Amino acid sequence: MKKIFVFAIVFIFAGALQISAQLKIGYIDSDTIMKKLPDAQDAQKKLDNQIQEWQDELKKIKKEWKTKYDDYQKKKLTMSPSRRAEVEKELVTLENKISDFRQKKFGANGELFKKEDELMKPVQNKIFNAIQEVAKEQDLDFVFDRSGDILFLYAKEKYDITNLVLDKLLK
Repeated sequence: MKKIFVFAIVFIFAGALQISAQLKIGYIDSDTIMKKLPDAQDAQKKLDNQIQEWQDELKKIKKEWKTKYDDYQKKKLTMSPSRRAEVEKELVTLENKISDFRQKKFGANGELFKKEDELMKPVQNKIFNAIQEVAKEQDLDFVFDRSGDILFLYAKEKYDITNLVLDKLLK
C-alpha cells in the first residue's frame, strides 16, 4: 500500500513537471532596455531638458514671490492699511500663480504627463513590437517584465480566459 501511495505521488509530480515543461515563459528587464536603447535615451534627454526649463521658470516665480515677501516684511509696519492689503493681495496672487504653474506642468494631467507620453510612446511601441517578434520567434507563451511591478508584456491568445470569466460572472 505504501509503495502504491509513493508511486502515485511520484506519478503526480512527474505529470506536473510535464505540464509545466510545456509552457515557455520569458522575461525582460525594461529598465536595462530603456538605459541601453538610444531612442529611449534621446527621449529621456528631451524630457529632462523640458523639466529643467519648467523648474527654472518655477524658481524665477518663487524668487519673485520671495523678494516681494521680504520687502513686505520689512515695510509692512510703515505701510498704510490699503497698501498693505494691496501687497498681500499681490503675494496671494503670486502664490496662486506658483500653485497653478506646478499643477499645469507637473500635475496628474499636466504637460509633463503629456510630453512624456508624446516622447516615450513611440519608443514603448517599438519595444513592445520587438517583444512580440522575439516571443513568436522563440515560441514563448508568456513574457513578463521583471522591472518594478510584474507585467504581462505578451501572452498567447489561447490563454486569454477573459470571456470565460465574464460569462461566469454574467450568468
